[in-house]
Amino acid sequence: MTADHRTDSELPELGRTVQEFGDEPTEVRESTHYKHEYVQTFVDKWDELIDWRARYESEGKFFVQQLRDHGVKSVLDVATGTGFHSVRLLEEGFETVVSADGSAEMLAKAFANGMKFGGHILRVVQADWRWLNRDVHGEYDAIICLGNSFTHLFSERDRRKALAEFYAMLKHDGVLILDQRNYDSILDNGFSSKHQYYYCGDGVVAEPEHVDDGLARFRYEFSDGSEYHLNMFPLRKDYTRRLMHEVGFQKIETYGDFQSTYSDEEPDFFVHIAEKAYLEETLEEETP
Repeated sequence: MTADHRTDSELPELGRTVQEFGDEPTEVRESTHYKHEYVQTFVDKWDELIDWRARYESEGKFFVQQLRDHGVKSVLDVATGTGFHSVRLLEEGFETVVSADGSAEMLAKAFANGMKFGGHILRVVQADWRWLNRDVHGEYDAIICLGNSFTHLFSERDRRKALAEFYAMLKHDGVLILDQRNYDSILDNGFSSKHQYYYCGDGVVAEPEHVDDGLARFRYEFSDGSEYHLNMFPLRKDYTRRLMHEVGFQKIETYGDFQSTYSDEEPDFFVHIAEKAYLEETLEEETP
């Protein structure tokens, strides 16, 4: 997620309980608007939505193994959310995990979850992806951007800048792991979700209320009747891969629901594994 550069008096306050979309919610298409979406009451329910135990089981060792296969020791989690992956990687023994997010509410919850699940003191940083090098220091073996977070960016300029910042903060042979919903299938065939992997909570409904080429507005309804929304940009898979290539990533492998072989319409989510290591001679010229 990204942060904006308004003054302190203009920034949303912690503890807000009401989302702000104005009179025309489907016209809200701004990269910084998520600050008005992740209100405290929604953040407090986020773990109910993903269900840490069920998410742990559904993912298995996929991300951990990918990182180990690439020799990763240091990880920057740029979409920490409530801390699931940051805590998981610390539990798995990765040496350096820095947890960044643009939402102060999410980071506060992540810090509390770090203590709750294993007594970990998370190194949290509130950061804007577009100025990541300003807010976070050092180089990392890997950057992870998970939870469909990259779709909070609504302009291509913002997406390119964020990817360039990720690229710059990786070591010469570093790897970026970025996921996204299968918006291709939603745009082309309508919405269908098995809820097997990312949103695992029982009694929680997560489905699109409005979809067009520039907006996917999702509604999240919880068992107590409370309801929240997120406005996101519907990234197409090949478009995302192309942006990664154009920023400089050399080899990109895409998985569908953690599988290397799949039909494009089947997965709920895509996971892109993008390598920075420069290839002097490419075996193939990819044209996403």
